[in-house]
Amino acid sequence: MSLELNNVTLTYPDGDGVVTALDRVSVDVAPGELTAVVGPSGSGKSSLLAVAATLIRPDSGRVVVGGVETLGLRPRELTELRLNSVGIVFQQPNLISSLTVVEQLMVTEHMRARSLRRARESAMETLAAVGLAGKEHRRPHQLSGGERQRVNIARALSGRPSTLLVDEPTAALDHERGAAIIDLVSEATRTFEVATLLVTHDTEYLGAAGRVLEMRDGRLSVLERT
Repeated sequence: MSLELNNVTLTYPDGDGVVTALDRVSVDVAPGELTAVVGPSGSGKSSLLAVAATLIRPDSGRVVVGGVETLGLRPRELTELRLNSVGIVFQQPNLISSLTVVEQLMVTEHMRARSLRRARESAMETLAAVGLAGKEHRRPHQLSGGERQRVNIARALSGRPSTLLVDEPTAALDHERGAAIIDLVSEATRTFEVATLLVTHDTEYLGAAGRVLEMRDGRLSVLERT
């Protein structure tokens, strides 16, 4: 498995008590598999992604990314793991306004100590894969909302991660563009053979997922689709 959470519990302090954000959660996602997670606001979906991304250490349980047991890693080792093995698609693209599309990806590639030539080649290849060939030299203000989200996805895939974590990618898009983005995530999951965990509130897009889970009160269960 590229991503495995086993019996994970996460709590936060809340006044004199604690809130259980994740309650003995277990999920595994294989390479090339898209798993969607739905649930009401405050149910624990964001906490699930944060733990899977190794941004938050849970109270207990196991988190395995790309075959690596993460809970015993030091901060520097976790940073390196995230850089090389975890791609994150944020709800908002947060692109750098002064950079072109290809430069948005090359910044991340530079962090991986790739040469300028190799970084550009990799960036151009990834942009073509997400349907942005010919738009490499545009800046964010010259792109539509859907195109900016495509750059966001390309940036997450640029390091060829084993795990892709996607947070509400259709929140700021209309139905047509939202559907296209979900189709792209599904296609990229297969093309790049990543283990994709997608959090979404749009239940109409769930047909693209191989499996759908529901989060309620910090607990995860299989959602039966009709």
